[in-house]
Amino acid sequence: MDRSFKLNTHLLKKRVPNLTVAAKNEGLRPATVSNLTTGKIPIGRAEVRTLVALSKIADCTLDELLIFEDETEKIETGIKTIDLFAPFVRGGTAGLVAQPGMGQLVLLAELFYRMRRLNFYTILFMPNEAIQGIDDATSNADCFCSNVDDILRQIETVNAEQDILIGVDRSILLSGDLNEFKERMNNEVDDPITYLIVDTTGQAVDDDSLYGPLESLWSFDMDLATRNMFPAINPVNSTSTLLENEYLEASHVNSIRAAKKLLRRYRELAFLVDRFGETKLADRDRVTYHRGLRLEAFFTQPFYITEPFTKKTGVWVSLQDTIKDVQSIMDGKADQLAVDELMYRGGI
Repeated sequence: MDRSFKLNTHLLKKRVPNLTVAAKNEGLRPATVSNLTTGKIPIGRAEVRTLVALSKIADCTLDELLIFEDETEKIETGIKTIDLFAPFVRGGTAGLVAQPGMGQLVLLAELFYRMRRLNFYTILFMPNEAIQGIDDATSNADCFCSNVDDILRQIETVNAEQDILIGVDRSILLSGDLNEFKERMNNEVDDPITYLIVDTTGQAVDDDSLYGPLESLWSFDMDLATRNMFPAINPVNSTSTLLENEYLEASHVNSIRAAKKLLRRYRELAFLVDRFGETKLADRDRVTYHRGLRLEAFFTQPFYITEPFTKKTGVWVSLQDTIKDVQSIMDGKADQLAVDELMYRGGI
């Protein structure tokens, strides 16, 4: 599959606020640099010395300056925990690491439902055998396939304007069938295909290799699951390659760092509270503990596919609203709200 490069303009603008002046000082024509950053001049027509000079100005490597277009595009899912802490990469691979009963197959089904709303064609690629809890994912996918040839036949019928999302069982990855499929796709399909890998056996939790290279890792948390706080994704341990090389806006990155710091400290304090009680906390730690409680509760979210069982209407929360509300909680603007008032809702 041919993949085009583009300049990492977000990195350039952040590191070099006055790019025109800096470029001129390096002997570059400001008009040329401007046309490169806006896409008027394709990267393929840029002189090597120009790109080297830009990497010098931004104090970065060429690998950081030149990025694949499909590698930097995130898919907004409307799920607060994913969009904030571990964004889903279009054309990438996301791995769900969980033990059975922690809700990973529910999340898979929910993502199928949401991505279909975004005009994705969704395929469930699973071994042809009974898997407990897979029914929701099957009913929310456009089709179910158990071998590579079936998927290729299905893809031939997909509208050219649709993206493709494939949910894959880890057993297929381990068998080598997924790698074979990806190789064939690279030769036969121009548009990127996005993959979701789930482990229906729960063995990946104890496996050092997990799934191999991933663009997004969503690690589930047993403590959250046992307290019925879903999606039970651990925001501290989950991550995405979009957090690297400054692909995300500064407000997003700052929110991630601050929220993870608060949640780490909250979990340390929660251990102390469980053992010795809240009265042993210093005043400052008590504030941190209660804001952590609220932030943790805020990341619970009702799903569309579970509406018949929970009687709660599914919600879609934009990334910008999530960032705004997370900041409000961390700033103490939600201190007057009870923790239960933040459970299973959209925005504040």
